[in-house]
Amino acid sequence: MLLQFPQDFFWGTSTAAAQIETASEHSFKGLRAKDGHFLERTTDHELRRAEDIQHIRRFGTVYRCSVDWARLQTEPYGKFHHEVVQEYRQFFQELTEGGMSIMFVLHHFTNPKWFEEKGGWLYEENLGFFTDFVKKCIFHFGKYVSYWNTFNEPNAYAANAYFFGDFPPHRKSMSKAQEVIKNMGIAHKTVYTMLKVHDKVKPVGISLNTASMKGVNILGSVVAKVVDYFYNTWAAKHFEKVDFWGLSYYANILFDPRLISEVHRPDKLNKMGIPHDQMWAYYPKGLEKIIKRFYKKYEKPIIITENGVCTESDEMRIQALKDYLEVIHETIKKGVPIWGYVHWSTFDNFEWHLGPTYRFGLMRVDLETKNRLDTEAARFYEKLTKDNAVDV
Repeated sequence: MLLQFPQDFFWGTSTAAAQIETASEHSFKGLRAKDGHFLERTTDHELRRAEDIQHIRRFGTVYRCSVDWARLQTEPYGKFHHEVVQEYRQFFQELTEGGMSIMFVLHHFTNPKWFEEKGGWLYEENLGFFTDFVKKCIFHFGKYVSYWNTFNEPNAYAANAYFFGDFPPHRKSMSKAQEVIKNMGIAHKTVYTMLKVHDKVKPVGISLNTASMKGVNILGSVVAKVVDYFYNTWAAKHFEKVDFWGLSYYANILFDPRLISEVHRPDKLNKMGIPHDQMWAYYPKGLEKIIKRFYKKYEKPIIITENGVCTESDEMRIQALKDYLEVIHETIKKGVPIWGYVHWSTFDNFEWHLGPTYRFGLMRVDLETKNRLDTEAARFYEKLTKDNAVDV
């Protein structure tokens, strides 16, 4: 069955600077990941931009990406380094001249070490450092941008950095995680206004990480409801000033009451007979529920800013694209304005605290040589973006 998408629907892929560029003096530098690799050299993107542009252009018309705050600004309120600015500007210019639109993510998990040393997002008095960075990004890169994300998944950042302790600064405090969300929300409101003063037309939103939460028993159901409220509802309240909701979705998170995932409790999902990728239980229908929930509450357009599966299997990645896009197509038919779909990720990259063997890329990246290798999934996605349709 061929599913044709609306004529103005857009397609793209996404990356994050810290996951594909060699580590600068940012908070994740040197992190030992679960698979034993250290976050230092990642995919050599800064050395392969001309090559990578050719791959990016294959996958739709929108490229969602970030820049490395720590490379650009090595001290509080400092001038951006000219060479780094020029490197990014040339990259953006070549992309836009080739017909791509840029969705610019201002914060994607990493912070300069100097910002972390001052307490990072825990303290409201530090927010001026970030808004100064944003002001300079607008000045240097604003003309290339078509869409803005102020933050990438602030709820996922706060949960992993300040509750689970997996991300720097490796805290384990619910109250600190909540404080971080609140401060990011304050920064978001300020930055939203700054961006609108710069250009009233360009849409501004965030990318909120969303997930289905489900208990497999009575106690698990209680935990799932509490986590769902804080993760999907309470966190969102701090970022309501948007032109669109960017939603990322990967996971069906199960509780018994402990969290069940392939990362936290390997092989448990297999024993339960539940399909999954290398990280989470697999449940594409959950995305429809999330989209409808946000649209009902906020009545703002939706962009799927991240979606994919963690797997080395082309067959699974292609089937996941079919499953998720069938859900999105059906949701559009029911009247929800969904502007576009941005797949995670363009290339395999360094998956934060898990490492480079946790693969999301349409393009495979060799762990040693960093060579880009084409895949069946890449060719499948390239075709459907050109056809604006998918055969399910």
